[in-house]
Amino acid sequence: MKKIFALLLALCMVLSLAACGAKTEAPAATEKPAETKATEAATEAATEAPAEVKDITLKVWGPQEDQVDASSWLPTMCEKFNAEHPEWNITFVYEVCPEGDAGKNVTQDPSAAADVYMFANDQLGTLIQANAIAQLGGKYLDAVVADNSDSMIASVTGSDGGVYGVPFTGNTWFMYYDKSVFTEDDVKSLDTMLEKGKVSFPLTNSWYIAAFFFANGGTTFGESGLDAAAGVDFGGDKGTAVAEYLVNMYNNPNFVVDADGSGMAGLRDGSVNVLFSGTWDAQAAKEALGDNFAAAQLPTITIGGEAKQLCAFAGSKALGVNPNSQNMQAAVALAVYLGSAEAQLAHYEMRGIIPTSLALTSDPTIQADAVALAQANVIANTSKLQPTLPEMNNYWTPAENFGKAIVSGEVTLDNAAEKVEAFNAALNNSGL
Repeated sequence: MKKIFALLLALCMVLSLAACGAKTEAPAATEKPAETKATEAATEAATEAPAEVKDITLKVWGPQEDQVDASSWLPTMCEKFNAEHPEWNITFVYEVCPEGDAGKNVTQDPSAAADVYMFANDQLGTLIQANAIAQLGGKYLDAVVADNSDSMIASVTGSDGGVYGVPFTGNTWFMYYDKSVFTEDDVKSLDTMLEKGKVSFPLTNSWYIAAFFFANGGTTFGESGLDAAAGVDFGGDKGTAVAEYLVNMYNNPNFVVDADGSGMAGLRDGSVNVLFSGTWDAQAAKEALGDNFAAAQLPTITIGGEAKQLCAFAGSKALGVNPNSQNMQAAVALAVYLGSAEAQLAHYEMRGIIPTSLALTSDPTIQADAVALAQANVIANTSKLQPTLPEMNNYWTPAENFGKAIVSGEVTLDNAAEKVEAFNAALNNSGL
């Protein structure tokens, strides 16, 4: 048993929106919900005297790679957290749930889901709507805000202005390229790259194709990405110009569609000189390019004689807390710890997960990492916040189909305007 001397951690938590779309209005900034007041009162009473050690169980969900064995990152950090909190004697239950599946798995039955889970931020709206993620508050919120950039905080902020997660890595894409083919100046322009080498791009992948529409002024749910009423604006003359650019790019003999791993295969055999992907492909890209490996933020494209900046969707992977947890204080404290600078540095050292912590920006190892630098530059300079609204679910299939229509020849220079308007209408059709 642990020594009985530590104080319970304070908790200020605002529960998220009610389940299944039944929204409630957020309380005024000067007024706290009754459940939050009750929690704060209980916490204050508890901290007046030492508490006995409490035996608790916390279920934690994360990807398989973080929990291969007892020496993996997740159990290592959880046991360290346990050792640093003598007020709890914690039994951890680890279960596999990739970040990309959390929105689906947690919302199936929030009451049976993990106390703490890792999620991709694009699922935030769905999690809030299902009352499956807790809003941060008090000193925990202060700690998370202090250690993250505005863009990372925005990635876990709901449409009500509440912060619902603890970012632990950015989630976006950038360029891997062969520096024996392209110079650092060359990779500033996609058009220059298409003149000098073979360029692969996942044109039929809806996560990537948006970058071209963003370059020419397109928006998804307004400039903030959180205005559901604004919808998606990829149409009009600016959208037509993008469609024409994409048709011309596809017909360029130096362009290769990256699908089903063909881009990486081409990077390995030298038939491709640039790959657009993210941190998950870093090791493979390094092995493929060897001494000619380089990485950079996104280039510009030329539309109407002007250089326009490609902008990737950017978000985060974060830690969420289940508002149904029976051990809320410990769950919130654990989530904040797993997203702390200490835990992020260990995550980087053990698995190469690029940190978001501002406290680690001056770490010499991370500063010297070309992949970390490329991701950081995209998030800071060439990205748009990936919307977290549930309405974003209507985007993915039409965007994928539009890319496929370019590849199949269905979209041409002659019918680009017509096809773009149909595409934009589909993006805003909530019936899809």
